[in-house]
Amino acid sequence: MNKRVLITGGGRGIGAATARHLAGQGYHLCLNYRHDKASAEALVAEILAHHPVSCIAVQADVGVEAEVVRLFEEMDARLGPVTHLVNNAGRLQPQPQMRVLEMSAERINQTLTTNVTSCFLCCREAVRRMTAGGAIVNVSSAAARLGSAGEYVDYAAAKGAVDVLTRGLSLEVAAQGIRVNGVRPGFIYTEMHADGGEPGRVDRVKGQIPLQRGGQPTEVAAAIAWLLSDEASYVTGTFIDVAGGR
Repeated sequence: MNKRVLITGGGRGIGAATARHLAGQGYHLCLNYRHDKASAEALVAEILAHHPVSCIAVQADVGVEAEVVRLFEEMDARLGPVTHLVNNAGRLQPQPQMRVLEMSAERINQTLTTNVTSCFLCCREAVRRMTAGGAIVNVSSAAARLGSAGEYVDYAAAKGAVDVLTRGLSLEVAAQGIRVNGVRPGFIYTEMHADGGEPGRVDRVKGQIPLQRGGQPTEVAAAIAWLLSDEASYVTGTFIDVAGGR
């Protein structure tokens, strides 16, 4: 199979680490970004300079249906239909950490749109194009199991919904030969924590992690790559926790 992967939120953090890993395995890449054009285009240039693959960057807000459709259509035209999808886009709200009793409907709805609706829409468009051998990996979070009390219960709930989508969709498309799995990162050193208002969050909590450290994006990327690969050809509807033992 000529492998063409779409990575949402592909310009930074876990998405960028996954792009580098998959480029090394010969995947052709479409890197989606929402705002940070400079990072996405720099990564495209890096990949093209070091790997004999095609790589493009496409701007789209994957929480908006029309933009998701445009993203996939642009990939169709410039790279070819998607064969593998990494639903990595997601974010914490750029507001102070808070308890549920302090959350507004606006915050809750923004969190759900960014982290859940986006995943549904991208899965829908990918499945419309995929044939047997296609694979999807949804990037969830250990927060879906742990709850993130006092900080981000809205984000944890959104990632819980992503887990249910992963399991349900895997059953819907298994007979078509399409696999759907998830990874649940724990505290990883990425820009997301700064976006959420606490850049030092991983260092603050690392003493609570059994392995006594935060994780690196490359460690999550390796799990994503395995789930996409033919080595995981009998794996669907399941999750890999990359969370240091939490």
